[in-house]
Amino acid sequence: MNSTEEKDIRYMKRALDEARAAFDEGEVPVGAVIVCQDRVIARAHNLTETLTDVTAHAEMQALTAAANTLGGKYLNECTLYVTVEPCIMCAGAIGWAQVSRVVFGASDEKRGYQRFAPEALHPKTEVVQGVLADEAAALMKDFFRMKR
Repeated sequence: MNSTEEKDIRYMKRALDEARAAFDEGEVPVGAVIVCQDRVIARAHNLTETLTDVTAHAEMQALTAAANTLGGKYLNECTLYVTVEPCIMCAGAIGWAQVSRVVFGASDEKRGYQRFAPEALHPKTEVVQGVLADEAAALMKDFFRMKR
């Protein structure tokens, strides 16, 4: 395992911590962390229920926090770690923010951007998928099993 893979696992574990916080709050358990120059500059989880806002996805919350931290809307030197594949809304925002790397865990066959809008991200964005996917998928399955 190389140092990039090790970093991806380390930061995805932080995103999973956020997803567990969402789970504990009754939110769909998706967590996100944004890293710039080996420093976490934003972390977030879904807040759609808490804020009664369908746009309050983990990625959207993290993008806003990162832009505020950096003082600018472009995150072209940043990596977004998110536990589940972004939806098309989030992928569009990630594209507009020009995030340089997106690392996600579990795929989302039903609502993921790759199914509906595979070109939504910025053309220079590198995508890594499947990092700690089993843990992220298990959290989602447990959450929805509990809801039924």
